[in-house]
Amino acid sequence: MTRLARHYVPDQPQHVILQGLTGPAFLDEGDYRYFLACLADAARVADLAVHAWVLMPDTVQFLVTPSYESSVAMAMQAVCRRYVETFNRRHGRRGTMWRGEYRATVIEPDRYFLLASQAIDHAPVRNRLVVEPGHYPWSSYTHHVGLRVDSFTKDHPLHRALGNTPSERHQAYRALCAQALDERDVDNLMQSTLKGWVLGSATYCEWAAQTANRRLMPLLLRDRPRKVQTTRALEHVG
Repeated sequence: MTRLARHYVPDQPQHVILQGLTGPAFLDEGDYRYFLACLADAARVADLAVHAWVLMPDTVQFLVTPSYESSVAMAMQAVCRRYVETFNRRHGRRGTMWRGEYRATVIEPDRYFLLASQAIDHAPVRNRLVVEPGHYPWSSYTHHVGLRVDSFTKDHPLHRALGNTPSERHQAYRALCAQALDERDVDNLMQSTLKGWVLGSATYCEWAAQTANRRLMPLLLRDRPRKVQTTRALEHVG
């Protein structure tokens, strides 16, 4: 089934995936730091709120809320162009490093926002890069549990609702991440993003489609539960 065109629903969060083409997209600490600097600048210019993120050798994931329809596209284009130019110059490379364009979809906040945040922060563990999320320096996990402050990472209202104080929120998020994720839920999130299907309840999907004034789900998936499928692409995004 073909992927739907990327879409936008005002004030609704989006899960974003950017996949590497061949070889690692990050070769040293300088690459990781420069990518984050590019992301911070692009998010500010595009008025894009970044809530969670992870940079892995061959995959990048974000959880964001765009302020207007082109926020995500503007930010991703700026990041990719600027980063690739510098990466190639630093390492004597040529050409692109990304597998096509980024993938993104709208998700229902109340049902899937915290799941997406956990999935992003736990991606290095699921991909066997580390044994604990706090051991990986290139994700938003340490920001969310109070071990580091990322100036460009903006806490979503659902993050802030975890506690009355920063300390309470950090402890609550740490406890949340200590629970095992349902891999079917994670696969569903990744599939929805890769294929551009809005992820939410039937009521939410109907509301989102009416708000966006366009179809946001494949016709065959209306009025029945979504089936989880495993694809080769999914194996690389954690």
